[in-house]
This record gives sequence, structure tokens and C-alpha cells, in this order.
Amino acid sequence: MKKTAFLILFSIFYTTLFSQEISKDSLKTLDEITIKAFEQNKTERNSTATVKVIELNNGDRNNKTSLVNGFNTVAGVRMEERSPGSYRINIRGSSLRSPFGVRNVKVYWNNIPLTDPGGNTYFNQLAWNNFSSIEIFKGPAGSMYGAGTGGLILVNNFDNWKPGVSLEYITGSYNLQNIFLSAAYGKKNGTDESSGQENKNQITYAHNQSDGYRVQTKMRRDNFSWQSQLKISDKQQLSASLLYTDLYYETPGALTLADFTTNPKAARPAAGPFPSAVNAKAAIYQKNITAGFTNTYHINNSLKNATTLYGAFSQIKNPSIRNYERRNEPSFGGRTVFSYNKTNENLNAFQLVGGAEFQQGYFNTQVSDNKNGNPDTIQTNDDINYTTYNFFIQGDLNPGAGWLITSGISINKTKVEFTRLNKYPIVKQNRNYKNELAPRIAIKKIIGDDLSVKATVSRGFSPPTVGELLPSTGVISTELEAEYGWNYEMTMHYELFQSKLLLEATGFYFKLNNALVQRRDLSGADFFVNAGSVKQKGIELHADYLKSNPGKSILDYYTIRVDYTYNHFRYGSFIKGSSDFTGKTVPSVPSNTLSAVADLQFKKGFYTNFTYYYASKIYLNDANTANADPYHLLGCRAGWKNTIRNKYKLNFYTGVDNLLNKTYSLGNDINAAANRFYNAAPKRNYYIGISLQWIKVQKKK
Repeated sequence: MKKTAFLILFSIFYTTLFSQEISKDSLKTLDEITIKAFEQNKTERNSTATVKVIELNNGDRNNKTSLVNGFNTVAGVRMEERSPGSYRINIRGSSLRSPFGVRNVKVYWNNIPLTDPGGNTYFNQLAWNNFSSIEIFKGPAGSMYGAGTGGLILVNNFDNWKPGVSLEYITGSYNLQNIFLSAAYGKKNGTDESSGQENKNQITYAHNQSDGYRVQTKMRRDNFSWQSQLKISDKQQLSASLLYTDLYYETPGALTLADFTTNPKAARPAAGPFPSAVNAKAAIYQKNITAGFTNTYHINNSLKNATTLYGAFSQIKNPSIRNYERRNEPSFGGRTVFSYNKTNENLNAFQLVGGAEFQQGYFNTQVSDNKNGNPDTIQTNDDINYTTYNFFIQGDLNPGAGWLITSGISINKTKVEFTRLNKYPIVKQNRNYKNELAPRIAIKKIIGDDLSVKATVSRGFSPPTVGELLPSTGVISTELEAEYGWNYEMTMHYELFQSKLLLEATGFYFKLNNALVQRRDLSGADFFVNAGSVKQKGIELHADYLKSNPGKSILDYYTIRVDYTYNHFRYGSFIKGSSDFTGKTVPSVPSNTLSAVADLQFKKGFYTNFTYYYASKIYLNDANTANADPYHLLGCRAGWKNTIRNKYKLNFYTGVDNLLNKTYSLGNDINAAANRFYNAAPKRNYYIGISLQWIKVQKKK
């Protein structure tokens, strides 16, 4: 019944949009997006990659502490926050492998991998002003980006760069304090617009802090970034990026259903030999620094090369109820891409891309007893040497008649070696995952000016991450196999009313073999096993509508965006010991989600934003004997903004999240022992903010 209700609701929404009278002299249309993923660098119409983009200027609907609300407006994508600062990103089910952190999703920031060689991404090191746009690609992206089955995220920072300074302050419930500062500067030397040096720079600082909704959920993050682009000549450009984050957040632990119902704000209580989260001073102390540069050189009119080199270091300290973990994770790597473009009379366009990526990590993990939040007697001490590299090639062909074809393939190798130093004699364990091919082919047919159809077939390959090979149980698990599978999907894209209404529908089927599935022991420590297979089927629907009102109307324009996801994820053959989970629903993934966003901009500078999100029941264990209830979230924001003399911008706003005051769990602990599944999210909360911006007016030459 619920599925039927949602389909009816979506049909009504479509019908409402079709019935609108569209003015031919409307001032606005939906923005055309440039796709950078897979080296496309083309508009969405001319790209074979299905990519969704979150932009800084249109994802601004909450208190800017995290990107959860922005990510959850995208069909097929789900971002969770177990506690402030602790994020998971689920792209078509990939959070099965993420008890905490972001795994099996490849993330780049300004062409620099934020995903470390061990397969983990500290996505929480990013602040709101570290990006101008975020591209999200769903499904295997290994044909160009190495191992992984969960998807691709590209964080870009130099779109629509303008010199100037901005300052923003936000305060709100639970002692929320957010400060964002950005400064962009640069100059051009030379006598004309096409010659001489170009130098663009940007510095950002962000401070986020909150006492949190639950006990033991305080959070503080200080973030600094610097980016620079220098055009050395007409052929060469050099860009550099630096990102540093100092983050602290407390971890309250998951609750049983009885505890969650009685007091959702509580932290995990003491149980058996384990202390409470409060007494253990459970928290994460995290420092990350990433620095790198990219040199882009146009060898001739058809051939160019972009080479990125980077280094990174992460330091983690994690007192928990069962131990005290310390990790030092230095890594380095590089990526080089050659692109050849040719246009002639026979082929409208041809592009050939080839390159390689290499990452090397030398990690050390020490686990000790936790004595009142301090390390005590050492339990394990492991050096981890993790190497991964891939070679890739891709061709893009535009033979005309509305056909676009992309075909690519990569070969991947991963090697990991563990050396346990606290036991003698010292024993090394190692595992190679090698020579795995990851092909991808996408064919798109453009039918007229408004309709296009696209089909994609791709293979994903993903070896276990360091966090899975060495989970918090401390048992090295080199027997784990890499997961792999084939993904099939088809997308239909339709634009109406002079590109003011966009409709998109995607259906996909992904059979994943040797799927890595999380388990937890009585202490809450996680470990992993290979499931036989997972059959993932789904439908993703998207509608985007913009209506402008020129003339005397008080409403300048309004936009409405709706995203609906239906997931049918089931285990194939999956038997572990005496338990048979064959045919069971895969936990952690809601079968239905619905997101609706509406923005109203009035002519006098006043505006309002509305956000609605629904998630259906979520199973919490493989046996499907426990679940989290469905929930509805509603948020709204109202403000006033104005521009003075084309260079001063003022924005004042106030808003409320979880307006319906729902009690719900966001970021459940899957397959938890003792049924400790639930992490309560904040109830109704408020915020108020002010933003000041000065834009330097460029003098005409």
C-alpha cells in the first residue's frame, strides 16, 4: 500500500506540473550543468555520465553543520549522521560496509584523492565552504577511478570564482556556533585578456561546534583550506590545494529499543564488564592534512596531460567503551591523465583518455586498554603497508545522429601487508587482490531537443578496506574476499516547457558477489564476513521545475524538486553457520525514500525554503527481526537578502529543522549484538544566521 501511495503521489505531482501554464517570456530556465566526472567536461545533455550536482548556492537550506540534508535530496543517495561529526554515505546500499566513516565510495577534492590507500574517507574533515559544487555518480566507477562498487564523489572548489570576502555566522539550538570565512583574490598580468599570467587564490576558515542533542555528543571542528590556480602560459596551468582539519566529537554509542523509547537522549549505559560511554569518555580526536598540486599542460591543440601529486596524514585517537585506539596514517600518491581530442568531417567528436593512479599508505594502529579516557596496557600494535594502483583507458565517440558512446576499462591491483609488533616472533600477514578488470560502457541517444535515453553496463571490484581487514575486534582478517559484480541501468531524461521542467527516471540492477557485510560482537566491536551475493534492484525518479514571474507579481520565481527512490535489495545465497539469510531484505537500506524541496524568491529580497524527507522502515539485522520505524522530516527557512551597488551582499535568515518534532534514528548500528541498534537524531531545533559578502568589481580594460 505504501509503495502504491507514493507512486500515486508522484503521479499527482507530475500531473500538477504538466497542468501549469508556462509563460514564453519567463526569465529563468533550469541551470545547465557541466559534468567533469570521467573527463567528460561537457554539459549534461552531451555527457554519457549520469551525475547529480549539489551546488553551494542551491544546497543552502539548513544550519550548515553538515551536508546530510543536501545529500538526502538526491535519489539513490543516503547520508547518515550517527552523532554530530560521524557520517556515513550510502550510495545504492554501500553503507553495508560502513559502521562508521565512508567506505567503498571514491572521493576527490580538487582532483586530489580524499579516499586514502586503505579505502577509507574522512568525509567529516570537509566544511561547508570547502566546495563550490559536489558531483555524485552512482554505481561502479572503477573504469577510471580504481577499485570500488559504491560510487564516486567529486568535490570541486573553483567553479564561478570571483575575488572578494565573505563572513557568515550561525547560532542555534544545543549551543550551535558556526563561523565561515572566505577570501578570494587574484590578478592578471599582461596587456590583453588572452595573454599573461592568471593567478586565482582562495582561503577559507570554518569553525563548527555544538553540545549535541544526546548526552556525550559535543562536537568541535576547525577547518582551514587554501587553493591556488596559476596560468603559467597559454599551454600550462598549475593548481595547488591544502586542506587541514582539527576535529573532536564525542560518541554516545547505540541504544536498545527500550532505552531508545524511554530516553532517546541517553548515551549507552554500562553493561557487564563494559563502562558507559560517559565513563569511558568515548570520543574521536581527529586531525587531517592533505596537500597536493595538479599540472595541466596542453601539448598541442589535441593532446593534453593533467598530473596530480599529493601527500596526506591522518591522526586518530579513539577512546571507546572497550579500548583506546590510536592510528597514524601517512600516505601519498599521484594520478596522471592524458586526453586526446579530435574533430573531423567523419566524426563529430572523438576523445581518448588514458592514465594511471597510484596510492601508498604506511599506517600504524595501536590498541590499548582504556583507563578513564587514557591509553593503558597495549593490546595490539600493527604496521600496515597498503598499496593500490590502476591503469585505465576510455574512449568517447560522437558519431552524429544524436548518438554518444563511452567505453572504458581499468586494471587494478591492491596489496596489503600486516606486521603485528606486540607479539614475538613477529609474523607478517599479506594478501594480494590483483589484475581485476573493471569495464564500463555507456550509450546515449538524444531524441530531438528534449528527450534522451541512456544505457550503461559496468563492472565493479572492491577489495576489503583496512578497516575491514583489521576491524575493531583486533583480529586480522586477510581471508576476506573482494566483492565484485555487474551493474545494468537505463535512464530516461525529458525536458519540457523550454527546459523549465525536467523529468528523469532510472532503473538499475546490480548483482554483487562476495558482498562484505558487517557484524558486531557484545562489546560493540565490528567485524566483517562475505555474503554469498546481494541482488540490488531499484528505481530512481527525479523532477525539477522552475517558474519565474516577470512583471508586477511579488513572487520573482519558485522552484520545486522531487526525488523518489525505490530499493529492492535482497540477499541471494547467504548461509553463515546455522543461519540461512537467503532471500532476506538487506539491512540498513530503506525500501522507499521521498525528498521534496521548494524555494520561493520574492522580488523585495525575501525568500523561503522548504525541505521534506521520508524514509520507510529500515531492517537492522540480516534476519530481519528488528527494524527502525518510518519517519517524516520537515524543515523550513525564511530570510531576506539584498545586493548593494553590485558588490555588497547581505543575507539574514532563520530556520527550523525537524519541524514535526519526530523521534527517529539516523545512522543505525547494523547487526549489533544485544540489539543496540539505535542512534537518536535531534528533535525540533532552531537556528539563525547572517552572511556578509563583498565582491570585488573587475575593472574593464
